Amino acid sequence: MKLFVGIDVSSQELEACFMNADGDKLETLTVKNNLNGASHLRDQIVAAADKLAVTEIHIGLEATSVYSWHPAMYLHQDPALRERKAKVFTLNPKLISKFREAYADMDKTDRLDAWVIADRLRFGRLTTTIVMQEQYVALQRLTRMRFHLVHNLAREKQYFLQNLFYKCNAFTTEVDSSVFGHALMEMLSEKFSLDDIAEMDVADLADYLRDKGRNRFPDPERVARCIQQAARASYRLSKVVEDSIDLVLGTSIESIRSIQKQLKDLDKAIERVLDGIQGAQCLLSVPGIGKVYAAGLLGELGDIERFKDQAAVAKYAGLTWRRHQSGVFEAEDTARIKSGNRFLRYYLVEAANSVRMRDEEFGEYYRKKYHEVPKNQHKRALVLTARKLVRLVDVLLRSGQLYTPRKKVTTAKD
Repeated sequence: MKLFVGIDVSSQELEACFMNADGDKLETLTVKNNLNGASHLRDQIVAAADKLAVTEIHIGLEATSVYSWHPAMYLHQDPALRERKAKVFTLNPKLISKFREAYADMDKTDRLDAWVIADRLRFGRLTTTIVMQEQYVALQRLTRMRFHLVHNLAREKQYFLQNLFYKCNAFTTEVDSSVFGHALMEMLSEKFSLDDIAEMDVADLADYLRDKGRNRFPDPERVARCIQQAARASYRLSKVVEDSIDLVLGTSIESIRSIQKQLKDLDKAIERVLDGIQGAQCLLSVPGIGKVYAAGLLGELGDIERFKDQAAVAKYAGLTWRRHQSGVFEAEDTARIKSGNRFLRYYLVEAANSVRMRDEEFGEYYRKKYHEVPKNQHKRALVLTARKLVRLVDVLLRSGQLYTPRKKVTTAKD
């Protein structure tokens, strides 16, 4: 006999519903979403399990951002529950929402939501279930923060370029060096006016670039001449507008440098956690998958044994296409599912793009898919290559193998 416990989670409370294998509601209770509340809920689950002499306990919570993480981890790690063969499932809210639609006349309350979760547990057929181990959670927090900072950096750079156009609208067309290099950022942060730059001696400007750029410019004199040409060709601003733009550019430069420093600190922390995770070397052996992509994949996947097979991994990432068949008709053009872990999908697609440029087998597969259709060629080919990468990632992590290019890796039948 199994005991099913559905838990509706909010920031303040945990609403729980106990259900038996026949679908009968045994008990409901509400506790605070804190350590004391979770401890009381654990005691009640243990008491009910012992009273009914159950052989297994299934506990389900909706994956509601940060609110469900603490109770899920607490119940997953609790020794008393482990002794009674308890399994903790974190469920996609969309799964519960679709399941609730079967009960057309049901109201929506926290207590009824807990009942629906318990009933969904009773039906089984759950794929991605058990909460991840702490080392994977730690890696996930770091990689998601890195993802957040990288996108913030891209937005900040775009905002910087918009304001740079006010100050020197000809800069990006005349100067082929990256404006985000250390030397040019220093020059812009020192609030030189366009007239100051235009009238500066080329040799002096070249020496300035050479010094600030730590001798990394291959031809500082040429860059200096390009900068002066841009300064002379740009519109002039009034003093009050120029001062405002200089302040905005300086502030933006500080933000960019701050984010870049934070990214370096995160990369060091990610590397430390990644070194202690089994399976990291398997992914790093694939040409094109570096530490950032390996950490992102492992942080979102967790232990690969959470998934039944590679198809379950693909579905979790949202790299699955719905089948449309009726009678003898079988649709060829079908849509990709809209659900899935967007972070895992991002790392798989980005990693696939990197791998296909370094590995012959993936490169050939990408080119084949690219030429199959006349529209959206790159996007389609890249997503399909990412789906192929799922199979490789799955078998490497399950088998502990290192990837050998040009050598087929033995995979289980799809």
